[in-house]
Amino acid sequence: MAVVEFLGMPVSWAMVIGIIQYLGPVWFAFFLGIIVGWVWKPRWATLGNCKFDFSSPPSPSALFKGLVSAQSLDSCKDGTASCSLDKEQMAMTPMIDTAVCSPSDMDHPLITNEDLEHLCHLVERKDGGPPWKHMMECSAHDMSYQAWQRDPQSGPPQYCSRTVYENATPELVRDFFWDDDFRLKWDNMLTHASILEECPTTGIMVVHWIRKFPFFCSDREYIIGRRIWESGRSYYCVTKGVPSSLPRKDKPRRVDLLYSSWFIQAVESRKGDGQLSACEVILFHHEDMGIPWEIAKFGVRQGMWGTVKNIHRGFRAYQKHRASGAPLSRHAFMAQINTKLDPDYLKTLEDEEVPAQTRLVDSADGKAKGMKIPKLLIIGGAIAVACSIDRGLLTKTLIFGVARKLGNMGGRRCR
Repeated sequence: MAVVEFLGMPVSWAMVIGIIQYLGPVWFAFFLGIIVGWVWKPRWATLGNCKFDFSSPPSPSALFKGLVSAQSLDSCKDGTASCSLDKEQMAMTPMIDTAVCSPSDMDHPLITNEDLEHLCHLVERKDGGPPWKHMMECSAHDMSYQAWQRDPQSGPPQYCSRTVYENATPELVRDFFWDDDFRLKWDNMLTHASILEECPTTGIMVVHWIRKFPFFCSDREYIIGRRIWESGRSYYCVTKGVPSSLPRKDKPRRVDLLYSSWFIQAVESRKGDGQLSACEVILFHHEDMGIPWEIAKFGVRQGMWGTVKNIHRGFRAYQKHRASGAPLSRHAFMAQINTKLDPDYLKTLEDEEVPAQTRLVDSADGKAKGMKIPKLLIIGGAIAVACSIDRGLLTKTLIFGVARKLGNMGGRRCR
C-alpha cells in the first residue's frame, strides 16, 4: 500500500522517470557488452572446467599450406659438404670463410630467396602494406628507440622498430641476437633454447625455443628457422616459424605463425663526429600466440619500453662478455656464416617496382591512440567470460583486473 501511495505522487513519478532516463543508456551499454563478450567467447570458454588460457587450437596445416614439407638439413644444397657435425667439430671454432652464392643458389626449402626479397621490401617500405602508425619514441644515454604498428587485412598485428646503439658494431649486434646461450642469461621469458639442425655451409639453423607466459596461459613453443645474408657491413637476418618433425604437445602450446627479422647496419653516431660508431637495427615482427589480438596489442604497448631496456642491458653485458675473451658459443659461431649478396642483385631488389610505397606515419600526424572502447562494453564482456570459464574467485578477479586496465587504456609513455 505504501508503494502504491508513493507511486501515486506526481513528484515520485518524475523521480522514477528521471532515474530510468539516466540509467537506461547505462543498462543498454551493459547488456550490449555482455552480448559482445558472449559472441567473442572462444571455444575454450564453453567448457565449465577449462582453465583460463588464451590459446587457440593449433592448425599447422592451415598456417603452412603451400610450404614444402619439412626436410632435414643433413646435406647442403650444393651436395658438397655435410651439414651435420660430430662432437669434435662442434667444439672447434675455426676461422670462418663466408659462403658466396649467386641468386640461383640462395634458395632453401625452409628459408628461401623470397624471404630475403620480402625483408628488403619491408626495409625499403615497398611491401605494399598498410601505413605504419607511430607508437612510441624513447631514448637512453647510449640508445634510441622508435616503434610503429599496423593492422593488415588478415593476420596478427605487425610491428616495426628502429633501435640505434651507440658504440656498437653490426657484427657484434648480429652475434648478440643469434646467441641463444647468452640470451638465456638475460631473457627471463626464455626457459629453453636448443639447436635442432644446422648447415655450416649456408649458416641456416633450426632452433627450438620455449618461452614462459603468465600463470593463466600455457607456455609457448617455437620452431624457428634462421639465416643471414651479408652486404658489406649490412646484414639481413631472417627468422621465422618453420615446420618440424618434432612432436607437437598440448603444453607448451606451439606457435606456428612467427616472423621476426632484422636489418642491421653501421650508422653515424649522434655525437656528431662523423664516425660510423653506432649500429642501427630495424626489426619487423609479428606472431600469432593464440591470444586475442586486441589484448596482445595492449600488452605489447604496455611492456614494450621495458622489454627494449632489458634487451639493451643484455647487449651491454654481451659486449663485456665478448671483450673478456670468452669463447664463441655455437650460436654465435653460426651467426658468422653468412651468404654474401651480389651488389647488382641487391640493387635490382631496391629498384623493383611495387604497386604502392608503404607510408610511414610520424609522431606529428599519426601518434597511436588508445583503444576507444566504452568501459561498460569491456566490463560486460568480462562478466560473460568470467562466468563461462571458471567459478574460482582468483580467475574472476584476474579477468576483471584486465578489463579495468583495458578500460583505462591510453598513450604509452617512456619511463
